[in-house]
Amino acid sequence: MRTRTAGEPPAPAALARLVPAASWLPHYQRSWLTGDAVAGFTIWGLLIPEMIAYASLAGLPPQAGLYTLLASLVLYALFGTSRQLVVAGTSASAILVFSAVTALKPANPAAYATLAAGMIIFTGLIFIVAGLLRLGFITAFLSRPVMVGFVFGLAIFVTVSQLPKLFGVKKGPGGTIHQFVYLIGHLGDTSLATFAVGAVALVLLFALERYLPRVPGGLVVLVLAIVISAGFGLSGHGVEVVGKIPTGLPSVSWPHVTVSQLWVLLPSAGGMMLVIFSEALGAGQTFADKHGYQLHNSQEMIALGLANLGSGVLGGLACGGSLSQTAVNDGAGARSELSPIIAAALSLVTVIALTPLFTDLPEAVLAALIIHAVSHLMRVGEMRRFYRLVPREFWLGVLTLAGVIVLDVLPGLLLGVATSLVLLIYRSSRPQISILGADRSMPGAFEDIRRQPDAVPVPGVLIVRPDATLFYANAQLVRDAVEHAVAASPGQVHVVVLDLDANDDLDITSTEQLEKLTDHLHARHIAFGIAHMHDPALQVARRSGLLAKIGPGNVFETTPAAVAWGQARMAEHGQEQQVKPAAEPPEGTAGG
Repeated sequence: MRTRTAGEPPAPAALARLVPAASWLPHYQRSWLTGDAVAGFTIWGLLIPEMIAYASLAGLPPQAGLYTLLASLVLYALFGTSRQLVVAGTSASAILVFSAVTALKPANPAAYATLAAGMIIFTGLIFIVAGLLRLGFITAFLSRPVMVGFVFGLAIFVTVSQLPKLFGVKKGPGGTIHQFVYLIGHLGDTSLATFAVGAVALVLLFALERYLPRVPGGLVVLVLAIVISAGFGLSGHGVEVVGKIPTGLPSVSWPHVTVSQLWVLLPSAGGMMLVIFSEALGAGQTFADKHGYQLHNSQEMIALGLANLGSGVLGGLACGGSLSQTAVNDGAGARSELSPIIAAALSLVTVIALTPLFTDLPEAVLAALIIHAVSHLMRVGEMRRFYRLVPREFWLGVLTLAGVIVLDVLPGLLLGVATSLVLLIYRSSRPQISILGADRSMPGAFEDIRRQPDAVPVPGVLIVRPDATLFYANAQLVRDAVEHAVAASPGQVHVVVLDLDANDDLDITSTEQLEKLTDHLHARHIAFGIAHMHDPALQVARRSGLLAKIGPGNVFETTPAAVAWGQARMAEHGQEQQVKPAAEPPEGTAGG
């Protein structure tokens, strides 16, 4: 790599937008090479055993995991905007592929591989289209508790699915609960040799992680397992091994998947896209914040789409960004996306020359590697924090977790997303309503009198502010709240001022409810004015006739101006405050 010389023009802006690597490659510094090389070797050592394990988890042959690295590492490095993110196969995406493809009941392993490749390519295409349409905001609808509950449920789902390999018994039928019950009932069939190999591997993985965190534990366990298995002939003692892995480069092929099969896979592909993007964006943003640069969400979608598209045509796994893999990359000294490119080059050497070394790898060790990897997704501490902070969000996470275990992977995710959207709509439709008073310490400022005891109500003028956008789902409630506030006021109300600062626009339902509110107030000889009606909302009010009904002179840019109008109007009409008893609030009215 060369450094950019003085006076040399930077990469054209258009090229840098299409291929973000063009923005950092010309500025690459030779001093970064050592850190990138060390990080490349480190993540290669981490990824090789993980990819073989995740291939097994996805129901694909071991080489599929290795083929993934040839595409995903390089394509994301060229098209992604993170400098540290490592994009490779993940446990979540592997189990999503397995869950979706097995539901189609493929006739044989070749048909299974074709459907898996079709789903991965389809996911990549969805990513690319979403990126081109700039839909990077969509993960905002996946709340943190839903995602934590989902991956926690996935971790349990995966662990239960791998326990039969660890014990050397046949896998049971049905979902997670049925499989676990079946395993308990067949513990008497345990292969002691298989269990000993798997248990020792699992203990060693956790021990190395705790006491020697800088050592690539997965690679160490992988090498030891292969050496011991080959040396002692474990396959002759009832221990299942991986067997021969083909050597050589993968072929590039486009899978033949029917339209009807694609339609069945569509919901799973869409769900997998959301999961992959949320996971990758969370990992990428963590290190972007740490190193002081910005990610571009839509470009991230395109980069992840190309990575999955490339992996799919090579017969690899679905891929995404992993926080643990990225943390290892950053901790090893990576300065740019050259480190995963180096790891991809080492993976190429592995595919061409080193696959025979994995023939004697015990399946129980693969199960141990998977269980160890997904154990980090069982975020008990984070779930406790949710319960302590906002219990209802904790239960949302628990509902998603339970859905994954009881219903299956995709239905569990959909259940969590649907429930969170229902809660979002419910909360949006019931906004807090603030009754404002004058702030003694700051002339011209107004505060909620129920939150700020020092705020002083303006005699005869009721100032109401919805603390959320007024729209069709909450317009009736806001109208009811204003009418109730008038009825409940201890003094005679002569003027109502509605502060719409939260609104940039109005919809038809909202204008109709405001018209009804205006009629209600005018029938009681109460003047009605609106503060902070922004121009788009004002245009709708004018076209709908709402402005004419309120009166063009009764709409104000600021709350102080509206209050001054109300006081002047009261003085003009000689209106004085009269005290009357407060009414009970109507059922369902939101308070401040």
